[in-house]
Amino acid sequence: MFKKTHGVIAAGHEQTAEAGIEMLRLGGNAFDAAAAAMLASFVTEAALTSAAGSGFLLAHTKDNQNTLFDFFSQTPRHKKSQDNLDFYPVKINFGGALQEFHIGLGSMAVPGNIAGVFHVHQQLGRLPFKVVAEPAIRYANTGVKINDYSYYCLTILKPIMLFSTEMQQVFTPGGELVRSGETVYMRNLADTLTYLAENGIREFYEGEIAQRLVKDCQDSGGYLTLEDLKNYRVIERQPLVINYRDNTFLTNPPPSSGGILIAFALELLSKVNLAGINFGSCGHLQILANVMRLTNDARKDRYNANTHQEDVVQSFLSNEHIAIYEPQLTEIVNKWGSTTHISVVDSEGNAASVTTTHGEGSSYVIPGTGIMVNNMLGEADLNPHGFHEWAENTRISSMMAPTMVLKNSQPEIVLGSGGSNRIRTAILQVISNIIDFQMDVGAAVNSPRVHWENNIFNIEPGFSQEEIKKLALPSSNELVLWEKKNMFFGGVHTVMENSEGLIEGAGDRRRSGAIATC
Repeated sequence: MFKKTHGVIAAGHEQTAEAGIEMLRLGGNAFDAAAAAMLASFVTEAALTSAAGSGFLLAHTKDNQNTLFDFFSQTPRHKKSQDNLDFYPVKINFGGALQEFHIGLGSMAVPGNIAGVFHVHQQLGRLPFKVVAEPAIRYANTGVKINDYSYYCLTILKPIMLFSTEMQQVFTPGGELVRSGETVYMRNLADTLTYLAENGIREFYEGEIAQRLVKDCQDSGGYLTLEDLKNYRVIERQPLVINYRDNTFLTNPPPSSGGILIAFALELLSKVNLAGINFGSCGHLQILANVMRLTNDARKDRYNANTHQEDVVQSFLSNEHIAIYEPQLTEIVNKWGSTTHISVVDSEGNAASVTTTHGEGSSYVIPGTGIMVNNMLGEADLNPHGFHEWAENTRISSMMAPTMVLKNSQPEIVLGSGGSNRIRTAILQVISNIIDFQMDVGAAVNSPRVHWENNIFNIEPGFSQEEIKKLALPSSNELVLWEKKNMFFGGVHTVMENSEGLIEGAGDRRRSGAIATC
């Protein structure tokens, strides 16, 4: 944890954070920093995100304007026969458990990260884009060191990350997978980013790069067409806003799912007086388990089938709907996620919370570019009705939830997480740790967590065994005690302002989080 007054960035890799802080030192603002860090993450966190991935950025400006920039993946405009698709399963070994993902050209949705970073910078940044792109280009040319978490990701995703010759040249230059501490070079990606910085975004969506991608899709079993790429747009949305214990909570609105589910959980949690409850006590763990369980029940009841309905927020968060679940809470009271996050606050009062991903990656690299395309159509979590059952030309719903908490209209907490379905429960716990248990940012982020899903209550080490033994879970529930803290429980990279007006940051150790300051 560090304390500074000029600006702080928390991110998933040391050099990701450093790329952003360079922009603040050059006189840029939080949005220049977020754009630079996002571009850098395509190099430093290549197993988690890419230029052909997608994401969201929640912005709070110094003049108190709040905008959610949605650059998540769009489904293609037309389907084709599944007989001709390059779409197939690959099993990934997580050490004791195998998980199946679907990859290939048929798993690729329309990418949004490049459109997003250009759009946000154009709207809110002030440095030239070439300056913002320079750290990422430099890292790709001169090399970036693999840290322990990156090595872990590469190890388990080898069948995907090393499928193409281009990626083999990056990550197995001597025939063996690079190890932690060794340096990788991505010179094709450096050339591509240089080209895009000079020629603009349309080169990715309409120019030679787009033509290469579309040709391979049409020749070899993908959905994407030039029409899909040309028509992709970043959407500016009003954030979802609720009040939590006199703090203004801002997050990602529908059609994405993560934000509204966190909001529902906070609405439930606000009904409980936590003043006499200690962190990690049986009572605290019982409350968290029940809030998570009831949120899942509510999701099935009134959200999943109404994701794209205009009134879904009003209906799902209505007092009438909350009242159905509140008594069930108060009665009792008396694995993988290829995602990364960046949080930025500057000295002017600007703040950015940005979460990006490329899923596990499709294994396909656009020839000569160093860019692996996403596999969003092959992600089971994003296709709850089954693969290839998606509606055409529709924004895909995501659990990603870049989030802020404002106090007196100023950014108090800026956070987000990777971790698939665990994103929302990780963010919920960090917010509660700070607001309800008055923890500093380092303790709030790195204290042990829990996660309830599908009648399984997962508990990280660090809680009292005596308190855990007192839990009264339903007989159908299974209790899983983890031996070590794990990336399964998210990676909540967080920046906040403390009571003395100083900006603090904490990177989540579960995902080798890092911070940079100026």
